[in-house]
Amino acid sequence: IHGGMLEVATDEHQLAAVIAHEVAHLAARHGNERLTQQLGINGILLLIGFFTEVDSGLMLQALGMGAHLGITLPFSRVHETEADLMGLELMAAAGFDPAASLQLWRNMSERSAAQPFEFLSTHPAHESRMKDLAGHMPVASAIRARVPAGTASCAAGAG
Repeated sequence: IHGGMLEVATDEHQLAAVIAHEVAHLAARHGNERLTQQLGINGILLLIGFFTEVDSGLMLQALGMGAHLGITLPFSRVHETEADLMGLELMAAAGFDPAASLQLWRNMSERSAAQPFEFLSTHPAHESRMKDLAGHMPVASAIRARVPAGTASCAAGAG
């Protein structure tokens, strides 16, 4: 958490969405998956370079770029979406308002410069994230409805 995030997350519910998202990455072991994926890609590129006789420098660069666009980036976006949805449920289970996650992404969208095309990014577009979160909101709202009042440290103000 840094000062810039505290300007975007304007209340404890939005901040809970950020923290729950990061906890979800850890719970889902996304870092381990990324490392395993990168090691696999590097191993395949090494084997291709070893067994081919064409200009392997150019070919390996092209294959590396293809792997980045076709494997690494899509999986990274999948991880981000998974962390968004898992985080939504985690924050709801802790007694925070899951709808605050949508406002967080509206705030983020208003404060950020134009995003790159989604297929060239490690993260989904803000609009895609909001759509996914909104679609998962009934599940998160049902989870929060089962949380006893006062469960979260700031649930008294959760409204």
